[in-house]
Amino acid sequence: MAPVIPGAQTWSAPGAPGPPGNVGMLLLHGFTGNPVSLRPLAEALSHRGFAVHLPRLPGHGTRWQDLQRTTWHDWVREAAGAFEQLRTSTSAQVLVGLSMGGTIALHLAQTSAARVAGLVVINPSLFSTDRRLKALPLLKMVVPGLPGIGNDICKAGADEQPYPTTPLKALASVLALQRQVRQRLAEVTAPTLILTSRQDHVVEPANSALVLDSIGSADKEQRWLERSYHVATLDHDAPEILEATAAFALRVASDR
Repeated sequence: MAPVIPGAQTWSAPGAPGPPGNVGMLLLHGFTGNPVSLRPLAEALSHRGFAVHLPRLPGHGTRWQDLQRTTWHDWVREAAGAFEQLRTSTSAQVLVGLSMGGTIALHLAQTSAARVAGLVVINPSLFSTDRRLKALPLLKMVVPGLPGIGNDICKAGADEQPYPTTPLKALASVLALQRQVRQRLAEVTAPTLILTSRQDHVVEPANSALVLDSIGSADKEQRWLERSYHVATLDHDAPEILEATAAFALRVASDR
C-alpha cells in the first residue's frame, strides 16, 4: 500500500475534563476523500473540549488503486471500531458524516440505534440520478476508473486532496451501501441534523430531502448552506457548520 498523503492520517484528541469532554464526536469523510476534508472541523471541536476521532477509512488517503481493493464493509467496520473506541471514554457519542461519511453514519445509526446520541450529516449521499451509473456493472469490468469527483469547493484555494480517479469497483460498492441504507431509513431514530449545500455538483440536494422525509426520528432538522459546494466543511460555510454541530451535540448529549 502506498504511503498516506500528508495530513490524511487518522486524527483524534481526548476531551477536556467534564462537559463537553464527555461527548465523543466521530467524524467520517467521503468517498475518494480523506480526513483532510474534516480536519479543520475536528480540530475546532477539540478546541471546544469535545473528544474527537477522525479515522482514515480503508483504501483512502493513499492512492486510488488501494481503494479499488476495498468495499463498503471495510469502511463500515473501521467506522464501527472507531465508534466503539469513543464509547470507552465518553458518555454520549455523536456521528458527523460528510457525503459517503453521512451514509455510513446513517448505517451506524440503523445498527446501533440505542447507542447513538445524534447524527449530523453534511450533504449525505444515498442515490444519484446520473444515468451513466446504469452502465457501471459492465463498465467496471472494462475500465478501472474514471476522472475524480473531488474538490467541489467554492472557496478559492481550498483543497481536500482527493483522488484524481474514481475507482469503479469501489464505486459499485458505494451504490450497494446506499441501497441498503435507503431501505432502512425508518430505523434511524436518533436526533438528526442535516446540513445541505444549496449548490452541490456531486450529490443532489434531494438526497437530504430523502433523509429528512424518511428517517424515523421525531427530532430532525434540515439547514441550508448557501455559500458552499459539496465539500462544505472546507468552504465558506465552515464556521456555521462548526457552530451548528457543536450546539447540536451539546443539546442531544444533555438529553440522554
